[in-house]
Amino acid sequence: MKRKEGCLFEMRRGKGRPWWWLYAASMLLGLHLIWAYRVTHLPVAGEKGRWAWMAMFAAELWFGFFWFISFSVRWNPIHRFTFKDRLSLRYEDKLPGVDVFICTADPIIEPPIIAINTVLSVLAYDYPPEKLNVYLSDDGGSIFTFYALLEASQFAKSWVPFCRKFNVQHLSPALFFSKSSISIHDSRFSEWTTMEKLYKDMEYRIDATMKQGYILKDIKAKHEGFSEWNFKTTSKDHQAIVKILIDGRDQIAQDIEGFALPTIVYMAREKRPKYHHNFKAGALNALLRVSEQISNGPIILTLDCDMCANNVESIRDALCFFMDEERGHEYAFVQFSQSYRNIIKHDLYATSLNIIQIVNFPGHDGQGGPIYIGSCCFHRRACLNGRKYNEQSKIEMKGERPNISEASVSILEERTKNLATCSYEENTQWGKEVFSFWFIPFAFVIALAYVVSLWESLYFGETLKAWWNEQRMWLYKRTTSYLFAFVDTILKLIGMNDLAFAITPKVADEESSKRYENGIMEFGSTSPMFVILSAVAMLNLFCLVGGIKQVIIYGVGSLGSFFLQFLLCGSLVVINFPIFEASFFRNDKGCIPINTTLLSVALIIVAYFISIL
Repeated sequence: MKRKEGCLFEMRRGKGRPWWWLYAASMLLGLHLIWAYRVTHLPVAGEKGRWAWMAMFAAELWFGFFWFISFSVRWNPIHRFTFKDRLSLRYEDKLPGVDVFICTADPIIEPPIIAINTVLSVLAYDYPPEKLNVYLSDDGGSIFTFYALLEASQFAKSWVPFCRKFNVQHLSPALFFSKSSISIHDSRFSEWTTMEKLYKDMEYRIDATMKQGYILKDIKAKHEGFSEWNFKTTSKDHQAIVKILIDGRDQIAQDIEGFALPTIVYMAREKRPKYHHNFKAGALNALLRVSEQISNGPIILTLDCDMCANNVESIRDALCFFMDEERGHEYAFVQFSQSYRNIIKHDLYATSLNIIQIVNFPGHDGQGGPIYIGSCCFHRRACLNGRKYNEQSKIEMKGERPNISEASVSILEERTKNLATCSYEENTQWGKEVFSFWFIPFAFVIALAYVVSLWESLYFGETLKAWWNEQRMWLYKRTTSYLFAFVDTILKLIGMNDLAFAITPKVADEESSKRYENGIMEFGSTSPMFVILSAVAMLNLFCLVGGIKQVIIYGVGSLGSFFLQFLLCGSLVVINFPIFEASFFRNDKGCIPINTTLLSVALIIVAYFISIL
């Protein structure tokens, strides 16, 4: 599916398709045999075990449906490749404005130094600075986040030219200085160490200010924006704040080498206790309205505050799709899969999502494109505003400058505050037993599914232990977080509950970091999810002990047709070893609390007596 010469990108189909179709045919055969067995051996009405048999049949039907959906992403994987050199030759002087939205919400869970590293990384993109605008949305309305961004806006005057001069790829200074080093004999050593000292000094000032809990008077005197905060201001009750820290239109806004700097804007939308703020979605809506009045870039990039740009040409990659003359008008958004750092070799929590990114995303692309993953995504502003594109609209990406207001900074700040109020969106459109032959299809389907899964992981660079960790997390998520999400969604649909949004902590203490590096799972809280996990683990452990006891007393032959159940139970005990370890053999802060263990055992005992009755 290669594109013709002159296009800005091309698409290539995945290879090795005959093997996948052979796998699909084999799996379908096995599934149909299992279903045929269930139908032909269904216990008659009134016979013991009829309902359990039907429940197993339903589960096997569901597995077949789930497998079909999972395999569908492997039918037609598409891989895309851009030609940025062609983009530069044709449209360098006509590139569109790009507005970058970065969201943060809590200066404790998401320390400001993390957020400003994200800001600094996108400021150093290989893109005309006068067409790049960076917005930091602070849903916590924190004076410390504002101060940190003010510090970053000054540091950027040195950091951006440094990245340009040394062709820096890890554009976050924290990541760059942690991964890069230079010899003392290198001619660049002096500039390198000077820049590192500038960053460390800024980091120290921000951290020291956070620890002391207030902003010094001499710092407040440097910018009028600090006057927005007073003793009544809280994270959940404050007015709208919009401050333009660097105005890209201003010729004075230059780096140390005399080049223009991108626009930098701080925004804290209004928060009032009686108004629902709709979490991150509400913040993005406010950013959309505010940015329209300040820069109005046709392209919008959304990022989380703990991310960083690791490719200086990411914007140009995205524009190769948006600005393609033949099909550019068909694309509403272009997203990049996230890559993660500080993950141990065997990926204890299966957080790298490698298979999803390498297999699922290209597979979805072959069927019309994957869903929006929530971040690392370039959007057309017009599409977010509800506009539908057609053949006549593709010309609009070719350099027509956005309708940027010529008003002064102070006027823009006051005007856009009204767009970030908590009431702005009100009343608007903005929210039975298995018998030598029937054993075969069961064993075949299970084995084939796991063999393919294991091969797929190893083929794409995962380790055997990482694959095993992924199977564990697959089990844990589907018995806890997915269950809670399903219940919450149902309650929301029937009007009995409102969905909540929990901010993920972005920092960890030294002890938990060491446990993670040693491959030890972290529990530590009394979450209902851990009660479920412990209860399931204990149930399988008790059942396995009971099965072993039966074998010891009556011999191996006593297992008979229960061999598969015994094997499955044993597998679940092995995969749940971290839970047993955290319940009985650990006493660190990350172990499972004793009350969680006792509660899970109590639930198993209650369930046992209920089953007897």
